[in-house]
Amino acid sequence: MSEEPVLPRIRPEIAALPAYRQGRQASADAFKLSSNENPFDPLPGVLEAIQAASGINRYPDATAARLRERLAARHGVSPDDVHVGAGSVSLLAQLLLATSGPGDEVVYAWRSFEAYPSLVAVAGATSVQVPLTAESRHDLPAMAAAITERTRLVIVCSPNNPTGPTVTHDDFAAFVDAVPADVLIVLDEAYAEFVTDPTSVEGDRVRAIIARPNIVVLRTFSKAYGLAGLRVGYAIGHTRVLDAARSTAIPLSVTAAAEEAALASLAVESELLERVGVIAERRDRLVARLREAGWSVPDAQGNFVWLPAGERTLDIAAAFEDAGLVVRPFAGDGVRISIGEEESLDRIVEVAAAHR
Repeated sequence: MSEEPVLPRIRPEIAALPAYRQGRQASADAFKLSSNENPFDPLPGVLEAIQAASGINRYPDATAARLRERLAARHGVSPDDVHVGAGSVSLLAQLLLATSGPGDEVVYAWRSFEAYPSLVAVAGATSVQVPLTAESRHDLPAMAAAITERTRLVIVCSPNNPTGPTVTHDDFAAFVDAVPADVLIVLDEAYAEFVTDPTSVEGDRVRAIIARPNIVVLRTFSKAYGLAGLRVGYAIGHTRVLDAARSTAIPLSVTAAAEEAALASLAVESELLERVGVIAERRDRLVARLREAGWSVPDAQGNFVWLPAGERTLDIAAAFEDAGLVVRPFAGDGVRISIGEEESLDRIVEVAAAHR
């Protein structure tokens, strides 16, 4: 007779899911380049706002009203057209729950953000993964062709995590025209602030077409604004679509400290974006040096670079780790290297060149 305990019934597709694997932590003498974090600490004014946040014994404003109003003014929309959540990934989860269930399909490029397959499975829907082009870009015509009567949501990640290229504004506009009006398009722009290519799609420039109810733009304070540990992001879209997402949200998930930090970050945005410029310039130098070393690095527009290492991925990631560089391997595909401290660049190039 088995002594194994009887466990509650778990949905088979959930039991089969691997848990989300966070980028590895680094020891004190290593560079952590595995999680696309901002290497700079928050500015003093932001730290002061966090420290001044009081009322830990009280619940936060469930609607994050002050932050929504500030973001609405910034983007030229109504506060009801802004939804704040605990990071942009939580907002995507809400949109999936609001639109997609058993029998429905969600289309996205692959490889892209590794949480997408899990989020779709949790919603009960089916993933339709469309391969990237040879240049590691979204194949938007192929994605449009993959849409069927079962499709409820399409995700466009620009810049694409982990490969780096963006979708152009013109290509996105053409893609929107090809997508049925009753299919939701989510433009995931977690790394938008790092983009320097003027042809790239921008959520702000999408204002001309965002009047269409089937477009939602996602942004986050985790990357460029350096608030990854506080978990705060936002969505811009049609009020009724965001109302559906709000209905699926876990209540009170955005803390008062997170809201205060986001507001303080917007108040010193010009200083923060100067730091973003430093990271982008550092990224471009690293891309050039890696290409000189013989690597076919795709266009990098986020705060990371991609080494298409294929079957050698795990061995090369181990070599980086031996050199005190904690990177993010995607077995069989490649290695993503976050842009961190200036002092890490020479070591990255040395290891990459030795294993080309």
